[in-house]
Amino acid sequence: MHPRRLAAVLLALLLPTACSSTALAPAGSGSPTAGGPVVRATVADGLPVPWGLALLPDGDLLVSERDAGRIVLVAAAGGATTEAGTVPGVTAGGEGGLLGIATSPDFAADHLLYAYHSTATDNRIVRLRYDPEQPAGARLGAPDVLLAGIPRGPRHNGGRIAFGPDGLLYATTGDSGTPALAQDKGSLGGKILRLTPDGAPAPGNPFPDSPVYSYGHRNVEGIAWDDGGRLWATEFGEDTWDELNLIRPGGDYGWPAVEGVGHDPAYLDPVVEWHPADASPSGLAYADGALWVAALRGTRLWRVPITGDRLAGPPQGFLDGDYGRLRTVVADRDGSLLLATDNTDGRGEPRPGDDRVLRLSPSP
Repeated sequence: MHPRRLAAVLLALLLPTACSSTALAPAGSGSPTAGGPVVRATVADGLPVPWGLALLPDGDLLVSERDAGRIVLVAAAGGATTEAGTVPGVTAGGEGGLLGIATSPDFAADHLLYAYHSTATDNRIVRLRYDPEQPAGARLGAPDVLLAGIPRGPRHNGGRIAFGPDGLLYATTGDSGTPALAQDKGSLGGKILRLTPDGAPAPGNPFPDSPVYSYGHRNVEGIAWDDGGRLWATEFGEDTWDELNLIRPGGDYGWPAVEGVGHDPAYLDPVVEWHPADASPSGLAYADGALWVAALRGTRLWRVPITGDRLAGPPQGFLDGDYGRLRTVVADRDGSLLLATDNTDGRGEPRPGDDRVLRLSPSP
């Protein structure tokens, strides 16, 4: 390890609350550690390329399938799966297709479902009504396009959407393989966006009349808020460093000028950096005092303990290789974690039963 990065690790171990300005590169391979999460059950299996997960008020789960453009319902009791419907206009290919989904904060009353998906020419965010009284396969209404024109490419399409504690809709986008877009505040590529539930730029955004909330991102696929309301995001690096970032409104996270810690005051440094072989981080959740990172190439679930906006200790890796590539992790209302694998996307090695959604307890 480079002496500077080794020093950062040692400093974090000795003074865990003093590392807010220097990213912590996890030591070792991230092998499973005693006292880590416990897999309690398989919620569903046999899912082709699952990508997004959305919890319903009654405990049922909606899962988006990237390549098929379908949304399936997984029953809380028994785990039976039922096709809700297919989202019109989805064009799959490469890393594009039907990606993240999110339910309205008032879903119990309005039954509105949000989806981020690729078309032949762009990525977009749409809103559909979900009607559980309709027959299987016909429960999705016609989509309303809330935001179009997000750059689409074979790679780096972002795709995670979620409602924040402020009731606003956040969406992550990638640079679509054109790195310069990340620094162009007039482009929707390489950004985290903040929107009203109707798709307009949110009031109070850092750039007037713009949905851009932060920029300089290569490809963000995970966002989560901690119990203090702080927004965190995972980001794919290129060849050297993947990132976990604490997001500041209007912040420039450096891509393509910087990958990982740059120590350049013009850019915001990550809080944690990993080599891509250990991470390639996609989904992100917060539970039990820690951020949980679903790693694709790294085939493990990272636990990143935090206190406020600082690390509370070094990241730890769990389930190393046990379930292959891990795409999405979300926190359920009971404090458990739901974890989706991604071995059928053409880059993994599918096993019998793949892909699946697992339920974990964050600690024994």
